[in-house]
Amino acid sequence: MFTGLIRAVGRIQTVAATENGQRIGIRYAAGALGPIALGDSIAVSGVCLTALDPASGSFTADVSRETLARTALGSLSIGAGVNLEPSLTPSSLLGGHLVTGHVDATGSVLSVDDERWTFSLPIELARFVAVKGSIAVNGVSLTVNSVGDDRFGVTLIPHTLAHTTFGELRVGAPINLEIDLVARYVARLLNRD
Repeated sequence: MFTGLIRAVGRIQTVAATENGQRIGIRYAAGALGPIALGDSIAVSGVCLTALDPASGSFTADVSRETLARTALGSLSIGAGVNLEPSLTPSSLLGGHLVTGHVDATGSVLSVDDERWTFSLPIELARFVAVKGSIAVNGVSLTVNSVGDDRFGVTLIPHTLAHTTFGELRVGAPINLEIDLVARYVARLLNRD
């Protein structure tokens, strides 16, 4: 589990094809994520990956073909920025919202007007998104300001722009979306016969 509060921005250093997908290498500021051990879960732009070869300021991770097909990770190239968050510990503060790192869909940046951003949203997920509710975009916990059938809007504060990869995104860029965990379970309960 994660909170959607990004602890570091990393950079893709290596991308290598494997039998089952890709192995990516990520570098970040040493110490920014605390100690990372082999097998730890790290949210990489909202995708829960398993840390391999952890070192001071870097780790590698295997990305399956399924994950490459269902997330925006496959579109990243060497040098691309990624939002990083280590998994929660029992003493972690829950400053964002509960995020699993299991991406529901991809979307794209539709527009940027100063701090107001609009993203595309698959129609089948619109029922899970509510004004003043939470959504994770590239692993970042955001508050929704507006919702349409195929889009939603948020306001990004200067801190978020400075400490995530949003400042690098342009209109048309692919994004990872994870709907609010509570909304998912409420919808499931309401659909029971």
